[in-house]
Amino acid sequence: MSAFTPAELMAVTMARLLDTSRHVAVGALSPLPATAALLAQALRPALRVTILGSRRHLAFTDGGRELFDCAAQGRIDTFFLSGVQIDGDANINLVATGDYAQPTKRFPGSFGSAYLYSLVKTVILFKPEHTPRVLVPRVDFISAAGVSPPHEYRPGGPRHLVTGLALFDFIDRRFVLRSVHPGHTADEVARATGFEYAADAVTETPAPSAEELAALRGPVRSDVAETYPRFAAKSFGV
Repeated sequence: MSAFTPAELMAVTMARLLDTSRHVAVGALSPLPATAALLAQALRPALRVTILGSRRHLAFTDGGRELFDCAAQGRIDTFFLSGVQIDGDANINLVATGDYAQPTKRFPGSFGSAYLYSLVKTVILFKPEHTPRVLVPRVDFISAAGVSPPHEYRPGGPRHLVTGLALFDFIDRRFVLRSVHPGHTADEVARATGFEYAADAVTETPAPSAEELAALRGPVRSDVAETYPRFAAKSFGV
């Protein structure tokens, strides 16, 4: 049995990407990013964390609208996004698969993803499932575009993608494989990825440290349970 769970490894990997952030915001129904943000805050208390749906970590009185205002003012450094599909241009799909007029499946929709994707300086994409089904050559519907034409003003965008198998950086409009999680291989990542990416100096993702695991399974787990009790109950090691 592994010394850590897959959710713990993903949370730790995302938390480490927040080392230069001052204010991290997490959208609704996002327990894994919430865990990562709270872990980063536990290890660096000066970090401000805003979590939609939380009572402890939401200073806004008007929810999403204030979040959007903060993003427009440049007061959010990092945000997290995911989708039912993600492609090699970092486009995400939150709307439907198949033909839009007659989709095979419909999903909740985009809400403010396109807006925040363009305004927040660092957006971390995440997807626990790493298969050709979700990491596709081209999304069926673009809910939020990963890149914009050169003439468009866009201070924000994708910087990383964390999956259940690996960590990618997004550099010069393409994904670059940075590391492969313990217990997996670069060949496995290649077979499971539907889009093309660069892979130069690939390393192994560092396992969670004793300090990180202690924080996750102690105060962070309790904090996450305030908003996501079921996730907290099943996602952390003993």
